Amino acid sequence: MTALRELDVRGKRVFVRVDFNVPLDQGRVADDVRIREALPTIRLLRERGGRILLASHLGRPKGKRAPEFSMAPVAAHLSKVLGFKVKTADDCVGPAVEKAAEALQPGEILLLENLRFHAGEEKNDPEFVKQLRRICDVYVNDAFGASHRAHASVAGLPQALGGGAAGLLVQKEIDAFRQVLESPKRPFVAVLGGAKVKDKIPVVTNLVTKVNALVIGGGMAYTFLKAMGIPVGVSRVEEELIDTAKEILAKARAAGVEVMLPSDHVAAREFKPDAEPYAVTEPAIEEGLMGLDIGAETRRRYAARVETAGTVVWNGPMGVFEWPAFAEGTRAVAQAMTRCKGVTVVGGGDSAAAVAKFGLAQEMTHVSTGGGASLELLEGKTLPGLAAVEG
Repeated sequence: MTALRELDVRGKRVFVRVDFNVPLDQGRVADDVRIREALPTIRLLRERGGRILLASHLGRPKGKRAPEFSMAPVAAHLSKVLGFKVKTADDCVGPAVEKAAEALQPGEILLLENLRFHAGEEKNDPEFVKQLRRICDVYVNDAFGASHRAHASVAGLPQALGGGAAGLLVQKEIDAFRQVLESPKRPFVAVLGGAKVKDKIPVVTNLVTKVNALVIGGGMAYTFLKAMGIPVGVSRVEEELIDTAKEILAKARAAGVEVMLPSDHVAAREFKPDAEPYAVTEPAIEEGLMGLDIGAETRRRYAARVETAGTVVWNGPMGVFEWPAFAEGTRAVAQAMTRCKGVTVVGGGDSAAAVAKFGLAQEMTHVSTGGGASLELLEGKTLPGLAAVEG
């Protein structure tokens, strides 16, 4: 894969796929983390004399123009952050955009309108790719959060251009996950949570023979507990995956991998924010109660394992962390990672949202900007957006 610093961009129209899919509140950017993460790439391309075309999706307009998903608020915020006016286009393809791209001077930036206003983006339509190809000379992928999607601007365009380069953000993501998966400092601990076992089976299958310990929390823990014959009340269980959970546990035993599961819980009778929390001090949960977080003893056990790791990768919360009564398990893992002297990688999505909520993101070695993309890397997959820039 071509490094960004090796790419000849002087005087060229550089199509930079970024991930500016940011939350908006009353027409303003509510969280600009993804915008700020792209700044190093943007600034380097400006210094090198590139004529920069920034392209992103925003929301789910389903192939139709929708004013509430316009990139205009993003352009205004980016202009403010950079300290100069970023130009905008009313579309991302077409004669007017081609003319605007050609008129760009070295160092100038044009933010294109939402790529998903065209159905051809998500379909990776060859005709839409041709239209994008007309506005640029070289390609840079700095949208890690979209790199698992084989969309026109992510896979089709770099293929049409014969490859491209990884932006600085994407390179940082690749390096972090490569270190975790190929040469982790040991002991290597994977912390996996979230609501569903189904979402994590490929990750567990890929990691179970690579890690020294597998720490399981969140809703997925109850399927594993039931697979071990432990009652879990009315907690969420994926009955169709109990046999799969048994197979994973057997594979871990055969590989000498420690599997840690909750030994106590914070439960409730209803799934709602103001539900009364009950402390369940044993692995089994009585009928009528559902587990919504790991308990105090489990928090201590998990934290101790995380703190002494050489490498920790975390994907998925330990409970319903959005609700204060059921957030302590996720908080405990996040805090333990800040005390770990090894490499700490947070795999995007809800885990990234949690460490941001707790104000701990800056204390991690790496917090991924892509939940789905990071999950697929942990599954051992090749991301379409990364494969495409390799040509």
